[in-house]
Amino acid sequence: MSPKQKKVLLRIVLTILLLIAITAASMMVHLTPLWETAAYLLIYLLIGHDILRKALRGIWNRQVFDENFLMAVATIGAMCLQEFREGVAVMLFYQIGELFQSVAVGKSRRNIAALMDIRPDHANVMQDGTLVRVDPDEIDIGTVIYVQPGEKVPLDGIVIDGSSTLNTSALTGESAPRDVRVQDEVISGCINLSGLLQIRTTKRFEESTVSRILDLVENSSMKKSRSENFITKFARYYTPIVCYSALALALLPPIVLFLCEQPVDWGDWITRALTFLVISCPCALVISIPLSFFGGIGCASTKGILVKGSNYLEALADARYFVFDKTGTLTKGVFEVTSIDVKQGTEEKLLYYAAHAESASSHPISQSLQAAYGGVIERARVSEVKEIAGQGVSANVDGHVISAGNLRLMRSLGISADPIHKEGTIVYVAFDHEYLGSITISDVIKPNAREAIRSLKAEGVRRCVMLTGDSQSAASAIAGQLDIDEVHSELLPGDKVHEVESLLQQKNGKDKLVFVGDGINDAPVLSRADIGIAMGALGSDAAIEAADIVLMDDDPSKISLAMRISRRTLRIVRQNIVFALAVKIICLLLGGFGLANMWLAIFADVGVMVIAVINATRALRIS
Repeated sequence: MSPKQKKVLLRIVLTILLLIAITAASMMVHLTPLWETAAYLLIYLLIGHDILRKALRGIWNRQVFDENFLMAVATIGAMCLQEFREGVAVMLFYQIGELFQSVAVGKSRRNIAALMDIRPDHANVMQDGTLVRVDPDEIDIGTVIYVQPGEKVPLDGIVIDGSSTLNTSALTGESAPRDVRVQDEVISGCINLSGLLQIRTTKRFEESTVSRILDLVENSSMKKSRSENFITKFARYYTPIVCYSALALALLPPIVLFLCEQPVDWGDWITRALTFLVISCPCALVISIPLSFFGGIGCASTKGILVKGSNYLEALADARYFVFDKTGTLTKGVFEVTSIDVKQGTEEKLLYYAAHAESASSHPISQSLQAAYGGVIERARVSEVKEIAGQGVSANVDGHVISAGNLRLMRSLGISADPIHKEGTIVYVAFDHEYLGSITISDVIKPNAREAIRSLKAEGVRRCVMLTGDSQSAASAIAGQLDIDEVHSELLPGDKVHEVESLLQQKNGKDKLVFVGDGINDAPVLSRADIGIAMGALGSDAAIEAADIVLMDDDPSKISLAMRISRRTLRIVRQNIVFALAVKIICLLLGGFGLANMWLAIFADVGVMVIAVINATRALRIS
């Protein structure tokens, strides 16, 4: 609890004790009206002086109609009518409700603050042989920094010395650590768990991943949802209307009765008007709805889902069309050996010669062959490397002629090889012009991709579409495995925008279209869709800039989790709107007909607010 909240709590406790004391004193001895008035006035000022000050400030700034004004007018009116106990009670319970709301908001902010804790406190640089701590803002690009075990990585960069394990849970929401070694890229905000790392920085702090994420989360409240905008406008007109209605209730019926020569109890009608004012206070709506969205965004943040504003969280609930980029989104975006077909010898022999023959190339296929081999590539064993354009490579390995490439290479060398019909790139390998076998290399589907599509369809998504620049056969194979409804292949980046625009024209008015991409080469499409989600966006500037929602790891199954958070947050918002308005309308009618007293008014205001705030905090625990 903050110092400010503790002061309010102390005032509440003192007020309750003083109310008990004055009630006991009035029962034991007879208090004169003057002493009783003075005592209650003292208690009233103790509990309500800040509300009165805010109301006066609002009047001075010509922003009269707010909840502080309503409370001030209602309680001062009650005191003037010598309803001392009711006036103090209204202010007391209002302060209790305000304290409860403050604590709830503080809990939401602490939830966000857990993410904010990724901001590094310092960076270590070497000066005259000694490690010195400096502010990350002062570090230039290209500076070598030292990150010791237990410290946060302060800036994005590349490891130039050392190896370690990084805890990325604050960024991704996942507990699985990530191993890094020399030449690996690292991003700010991760925690170094084991070895000492020397990192050459590639970005200044204000451009680093941690800085961009913090800015994104801090500014998420700037983009309000339709529900929040509705409540803001509603309160702007609602409060003046009820103030004038209360004034009319206090004056018009007594005047009509007076003109009709009927007995008039002015105090009764003024009490009704003051009760009407207390009941009408829109605190429950004004507070609980933004708090619900704040809680939903905070909940998503702790799970590695960054939402740029409550408008996007609200829109995601209506998502019915999902368009996916393939590479890097549904697949890993890296080539791997997926199958080996041996004609002669063993798989180990086939991989050994293929990896050595391809060792001079930096092509992804060559790198995947070397990764599958797993051993040390001894370049001294390789000579006479010859690349054959469009076909493959020929090299001398251990004194033997090794040919590795496509079927055309085998044909051109007169080597008999049976065609392999598998999805992916086929590398045929020959040893001294004798066919050894083939190695299939392909982009691998992400482990959770199939579950992600299934979960989205379970959430009511009507159509899942995949866009890719790959061939029709490769795209169809991936789509078949993932149960994708529609595939468009062999597309250029501009073609993807055209396909998304075509789908936007086909969908129903309220339904939203979501594009999910890797955030680097899909920025135009991310911007064009109703909602853009960037996958695997750790360290990607383009993703954070172009997308509306950023997933801090490459797990596509988190999309359905984001939808659940969106829909349950909206459900909580609607529950609060319906509950608050229903209670207000019923109590306002009762107050207008003189059937409600100040105690019912307190429930209609503070009670409803407390219940709505408790309901709103449920958004923090969505899973």
